[in-house]
Amino acid sequence: MTSSDVAATLPQACDFTVFGGTGDLAMRKILPALYHRDLEGHLPPDTRIIGVSRSEIDDDGYRAEVRAGLETYLAPEHLDPAAVERLLERCHHLCLDAGSSEGWHLLHDLLKDREHADETVRVFYLAVAPRLFGPTCERLAEIDVVDERARVVMEKPIGHDLASAREVNDAVGRVFEERQIFRIDHYLGKESVQNLLVTRFANTFLEPLWSSRWVDHVQITVAETVGVGGRGGYYDHAGALRDMVQNHLLQLLCLVAMEPPTYVGRENVRDEKLKVLQALKPMAPEDVDRDTVRGQYAAGLTAEGPVPSYADDLAGPDPQDAPDSWTETFVALKAEVRNWRWAGVPFYLRTGKRMDRRVSEIVVVFKEPPHAMFPGSEGATTPNRLHICVQPDEGMRLHLTAKEPGPGGIRLRPVSLDLSYADAFDQRSPEAYERLLMDVIRGNPTLFMRRDEVEAAWSWVEPVLARWADSSERPRRYPAGTPGPYAAAALLERDGRAWQETDQ
Repeated sequence: MTSSDVAATLPQACDFTVFGGTGDLAMRKILPALYHRDLEGHLPPDTRIIGVSRSEIDDDGYRAEVRAGLETYLAPEHLDPAAVERLLERCHHLCLDAGSSEGWHLLHDLLKDREHADETVRVFYLAVAPRLFGPTCERLAEIDVVDERARVVMEKPIGHDLASAREVNDAVGRVFEERQIFRIDHYLGKESVQNLLVTRFANTFLEPLWSSRWVDHVQITVAETVGVGGRGGYYDHAGALRDMVQNHLLQLLCLVAMEPPTYVGRENVRDEKLKVLQALKPMAPEDVDRDTVRGQYAAGLTAEGPVPSYADDLAGPDPQDAPDSWTETFVALKAEVRNWRWAGVPFYLRTGKRMDRRVSEIVVVFKEPPHAMFPGSEGATTPNRLHICVQPDEGMRLHLTAKEPGPGGIRLRPVSLDLSYADAFDQRSPEAYERLLMDVIRGNPTLFMRRDEVEAAWSWVEPVLARWADSSERPRRYPAGTPGPYAAAALLERDGRAWQETDQ
């Protein structure tokens, strides 16, 4: 798509307001994403970026913080002095406390007292604690800045269970219509995730094999090498199931398992994802006991050297403050999509912190050939596998069995056909937030979660949370720098399968 094509789909004016405008998410992800889009000429010509926070700084002070953030989180070769100055000129700051009623007239005046205010798209990005989502939206309604062109962006977590998710959705929904609410999951903006849809639906060779007739099982892994870091306060009340499975992993499962929509856009994709969530086999208590594994990292050795346990990370510098936490930092589970296409095909999901590698990937393992066609051959056929790497090295790898060159008998050897986005496309791969923020400005909700999706995911996850809460069994300990607790490997081994690693 050329710059002129992009510009034709954009409004002429946009006020992009970031609540939490001096926070980590704004400086690390949101503002660098807006910078890259501005650098390539994709932002609406008349765009303002309004940071809202409790910091008592003026516009110049905010611009200095934004400049420092860009220099910290962007590679030097991506910093164009003219583009940096252009973005900084767009930036403004307001000192507001979302929990207070004071000072909101300043935001009203800034948004209303501008040229073509009635034609300006207003984006309100809630990069704040979820408990402030509802109150912030109520304040926006009170100062009369929410019109039909306004949009609100909500970061996860949306609630900590089904009831609280409904409360958040109700509070925001009293101010914004559903079409104006963009619940962001940055995984859905990654190039490899979007390319999964293209691979399935723009090519004919793969879709006929995409069913229980030919697929043995599917694995989805999101592994991190880092610990909880400075997020311990939040994480200890969330855990891996709420933090990763309820949103990221289930969204990836939906994209793998969904039926072909009439076309990819707007509500069609979200309708099909909802059907997958509704088709997930409910987790009874005995299913949770049998088909889920939760773990917590202990002290161990990583590539960076020795690292402390989860409890020690929570305690910080004083080991005496280490809590006796039962929060899981690792989850592995077996799910099943009960519909015509996928009945009987297990979906294995796992995610964890302080693991032996950083990778997010989907592996579709196909069934073995029904008959051995090469008697007397050396080697053995292996199941065909499609690896879709979401991060860090975006791409795809198709594993096949081939004949090793040479005279005489047939020697079978696994080989792979590789597609690396970095090698195949001679251009920078945009960050997920770049795509998603532009979709918000355009008003395209395709890659965002709808309310019924969020609540369907919570409905499926809640029985697992409830069973774990009633259990007397602690999360299984695993040393940092390992693939997780052995029970996660046993989850597949009892089915005659094994986790597929990237280098296999």
